[in-house]
Parts: sequence; structure tokens; C-alpha cells
Amino acid sequence: MFAIPLADDAELRPLEPWQAAEFLAHIDRARAHLDPWIPFARRSTDLESARATLQRYADLQAADSGRIVGIWRQGRLVGGAMFVSFKADSGVGEIGVWTEPDGEGHGLVTAAVRILLDWGFRTRGLARIEWWNSAVNTRSRAVAQRVGMTRDGVLRKYYPHNGVRHDKEIWSLLAEEWQGA
Repeated sequence: MFAIPLADDAELRPLEPWQAAEFLAHIDRARAHLDPWIPFARRSTDLESARATLQRYADLQAADSGRIVGIWRQGRLVGGAMFVSFKADSGVGEIGVWTEPDGEGHGLVTAAVRILLDWGFRTRGLARIEWWNSAVNTRSRAVAQRVGMTRDGVLRKYYPHNGVRHDKEIWSLLAEEWQGA
């Protein structure tokens, strides 16, 4: 197992199906906070569905088309980051993140995103990494801005979630714009 420090009391580590119980406990703590933005918060409601969520990302990683990592603060899972999609052949990936309230305000999500950006650009040679967020999710937008992304546009009423159609912002960073972690 590997761990990448994010702060004195936090690290980024793989998040795998065998950790489903810990993931479920985290999602249970965070569900109300995440549900407006993250579809898997609603789907991961018991051990089997939590394991299925993590297995989906393990399968994506095995197919070289996605991956998920967790953010641990003071030894407790408080959030994560993922390549929602990863297309090595076209050189494009999309990063997503989430956190429970205990993980907010410490710079952990931004630090995790920078690590994924660096890996995507420098190790895997991606040309473009995207960030998609609900237009009303100001915390998510702020992460995209902090890491130097450019807003490409807004897809109006792009997706339904919890009975509401959301506008989706698309942000991106190009390999030649990346300054490094």
C-alpha cells in the first residue's frame, strides 16, 4: 500500500473494494452533505452497494479508464478524488472529488486534485483534464479555479439529480498549462 502526504495529519491512499465498510461509514456520515452533488452517495446505502461502488472503480482502473483514491485525515476516511473517466488513447480525463464536512477547509481536496493532475499529465501523458460541476456548487468551482483550470462553458439543464435539472460547468486544464504539484 502507498500513501501520499496531503498535510501533516492527512494522506491520499488507494480506496479499494475491501475497504467497503470504512467507505460506507464515511458515506453515512457525509450523505446529506454529498447527496446534492454526488450520485454514489444515494447509491451506497449498505455494505453490498458500497462494495459495488468501489468495485466499479477497481474495474475501471483495471481497464485503464478510471480510478479512485481516498483522503484520510487523522486516520479516518473523510473524502476522496477520482478519475471519473480516463481515456489514455485520446489523452483526456475527468477528475471528480468529494468530502465530508470534517475534510473541508484544510486544503486536502485541492492537494489531492493537484496530485491527480500531476500524475495524469506527467506520468500518463494526458493532454487535457476536465472538471465537471453543478453550476450551483461553489466549493467545487473554487477547486477548479485554485488549480488553474479555465471554464470552457456551461451545459444548461444538463442532468437531473434529486428531481432538479442542473446546469453543468465544464472546466479544463491542458498539459502545457500545468505548473506542477
